[in-house]
Amino acid sequence: MNATVELEASPHSDGWEQVDLYRFFAHVLAAPTRERHELLRSRNFVASLRQLWKELKCDGEFPAVKRFRGYQKYESAYIALFDAGAPEPPVPLVESGHYKSVPAQQIALENVLFYEVLGLHVDTARSFPDHLQTQLQFLSAVRYAGENADDAASRASLLRLEADFLRRHLLNWLPTAEKKLRKLDPPLFPVLLCLLVAFLQNRRMQLSRLS
Repeated sequence: MNATVELEASPHSDGWEQVDLYRFFAHVLAAPTRERHELLRSRNFVASLRQLWKELKCDGEFPAVKRFRGYQKYESAYIALFDAGAPEPPVPLVESGHYKSVPAQQIALENVLFYEVLGLHVDTARSFPDHLQTQLQFLSAVRYAGENADDAASRASLLRLEADFLRRHLLNWLPTAEKKLRKLDPPLFPVLLCLLVAFLQNRRMQLSRLS
């Protein structure tokens, strides 16, 4: 049975061990909404990120985090950084925007082939196959399927699928995007991308131990 790669809003929690971080980062880095802005500006949000920084064993001290002064500033910064620009945004949240040695159509097809392993498909009217949101949603689905697999062989296969997708795709372009964003130094987004990259690298090492 086919299903669409899609994410329901995942509420933030201080108990990081209970949080699917694929879904968490897909949620906080999604397109602006007033509800998302309220989450990002909530009193405990930065403190929770500081705790996640420690749990992921990120290098150095947790950085000072600048806040957006209102929803309009947040929305316009998101669009200017990730969605708008000529010939492209400064930091597009798509793999083909950073990994230029392979044609965009080929990158999209390679992503789609991974999704089809789980019988998933992308609604191209709503998202790109190589968009960060879609890739994180897929990885969340793979992890869930692996944790609920009926037998050891299926679980091992899904662990390999998750690790292979991380290596071939997200970790192939997201560190580059994180460096570009850090140089631009907008509020909040750099620390979110830094934490995401750290989580993905940690998850890949964890998968190598499990396989």
